[in-house]
Amino acid sequence: MTTDSKQSAQQTGADIVVKTLEQNDVKWVFGIPGAKIDRVFNALVDSSIQTVVCRHEQNAAFIAGGIGRMTGKAGVAIATSGPGVSNLVTGLATANTEGDPIVALGGAVAVSERLKQIHQAMDSVSICKPVTKFSAEVDSPESTAEVLTNAFRTAESGRPGAAFVSLPKDIMAKPAACEVLPQSHFLAMGPADQTGIEEAARLLNRAKKPVVLLGLLASKPENAVAVHELVASGKLPAVGTFQAAGSISQQLFRNFAGRVGLLANQPADRILEASDLVVTIGFNAVEYDPPVWNKGRKRPIVHIDVLPADIDNAYNPAVELVGDIAATLRLLTALISHAGPDAEIQQLMKSIAEERKELAVSAEKMNGVPIHPLRLITELQQILTPDMTLCSDMGSFHIWLARHLYSFRARQVLISNGQQTLGVALPWAIAATLVRPSEKVLSISGDGGFLFSAMELETAVRLQSHLVHMIWIDGNYNMVAVQEEQQYGRPSGTKFGPIDPVRYADAFGAHGFMIQSPEQITPVLKQSFDTPGPVLVGVNVDYRDNHKLFEQVNNRSIH
Repeated sequence: MTTDSKQSAQQTGADIVVKTLEQNDVKWVFGIPGAKIDRVFNALVDSSIQTVVCRHEQNAAFIAGGIGRMTGKAGVAIATSGPGVSNLVTGLATANTEGDPIVALGGAVAVSERLKQIHQAMDSVSICKPVTKFSAEVDSPESTAEVLTNAFRTAESGRPGAAFVSLPKDIMAKPAACEVLPQSHFLAMGPADQTGIEEAARLLNRAKKPVVLLGLLASKPENAVAVHELVASGKLPAVGTFQAAGSISQQLFRNFAGRVGLLANQPADRILEASDLVVTIGFNAVEYDPPVWNKGRKRPIVHIDVLPADIDNAYNPAVELVGDIAATLRLLTALISHAGPDAEIQQLMKSIAEERKELAVSAEKMNGVPIHPLRLITELQQILTPDMTLCSDMGSFHIWLARHLYSFRARQVLISNGQQTLGVALPWAIAATLVRPSEKVLSISGDGGFLFSAMELETAVRLQSHLVHMIWIDGNYNMVAVQEEQQYGRPSGTKFGPIDPVRYADAFGAHGFMIQSPEQITPVLKQSFDTPGPVLVGVNVDYRDNHKLFEQVNNRSIH
């Protein structure tokens, strides 16, 4: 056998990449091929992994991030060199800010050419470093398994996030004298320090008006169960950020004051305002700026998370319980002897419950056309059954949803608030149809955000994804327009042309419907869920009350 034939029989760097993906239980990769990454695509053909070709690399990263959020295992996006990698950046930044594990693979020119001005040469590691937890290049065939394994470990551990690995074309083609590294099955954090837990319990039991502030990591299924135990045991009122949706069970809804975020103008903010102790669980400051809800306050904060707090003038915890969140909460719960909220908090919670009922009654009477967001949410609440996943895009509608649509299952509602990225909803919905094939999947966007990722409707059709994507139509980047009007007295750069969801769906081989009146909301959505494959549903929305979303009701509101 010649030297060349011996080498061809050996595993290449590309083979090791794909086998490492298999070793990490990867079922799908999402991306677009190109000359600098084609050897990896070729190796994928002979693997157990399904290659899903997307229509834009950004959306490939969105889908992979959705996989990560719903499963806890890193989704994988793949792109060629140059603009292929740079197109991933927004998706990586979104996943990293939202705490969604993702590993992105990018092609690159040969190592010997990376400093030359040649076709698609780019320092992709440096470009991706600011928006990831891990960014590195495989610089030799022998290091392939090491770099990939560390990318997965970093993406999935601690507060999950994004990892990027650059794969030079020549390294992928050469024989790799290394073995695929096995996963560690005992990589887990223990609970926080016992002394700290005891101090947190002392502060909580002494407080008259404690409140629990739930963040993104509180909505991990295993953490949510422990949250329920703590809230029930201590009879504690709880509020949640947008990303914490689903952290409270329906049985504990009486303890839930609502969601907070962006501005301190929600009913739940009144609970935060009145409290004399805040226990944050899985909370990151990007979810709700501490200067908005805690500026100037001297009350103690107990920080429970997998990472130490980012110290802020408005966020300097008295106790930090760093470790496995669920394990820490169970040890803390065992020490709680709190008698429940005082009379002031009880009255506030009663008022909030009454306001919810009044709002629901008034929403049912909103029969105008275009349709008011609250009427839409009232109908959506009825169809948001436990067997449904809802994926929200960014826009004015997302604030209405975050504040008024309730979920009682962890990670049932996927919502963005970190980077507030337009275009995430449809890609997340595609991800949901893959990892939750027995569930109904509903995604919602505005007519602005929809066209940021609308081309992936073709991907959904090709995958036969059974999803319904709802488009709230008003012809504006309304969330921006309202804020501009408040600040400058007029909007600028927010209007755009019309979209016809029915004809757009038809052009891609999907189905499309329009909701023409409030009475059609539920029937059309039910018809859509009964229709095989992807379905677009358009509805013209009355945003005349959107200015109320941004009303500032106290001096700590800064947006």
